[in-house]
Amino acid sequence: YTVPLSHADAVREAIGKAGAGKSGNYSLCSFSTKGIGRFRPEPGAHPHIGEIGKLEEVDEERVECQVAPEVIDDVIAALKRTHPYEEIVYDLYPLEVR
Repeated sequence: YTVPLSHADAVREAIGKAGAGKSGNYSLCSFSTKGIGRFRPEPGAHPHIGEIGKLEEVDEERVECQVAPEVIDDVIAALKRTHPYEEIVYDLYPLEVR
């Protein structure tokens, strides 16, 4: 997922408490890259940042972590509770561990 820098630590902590980022004897494991998110809120949107009809650029962090299948629903719920955006983009990729 991507998140404004202002909320990255809070979201990372919330999903970690929900079970994301476990790797062996380690917890709260994640990897982040910083970038610029761009979007234009359309009529009917309720943006946390920006104005309707105006292109916005936000310093954001892309956070990646492992999530065990049995806690995916809890992690997504924690993400949605903590993330400030109305529309949250997140990806789920299955990993094969050998």
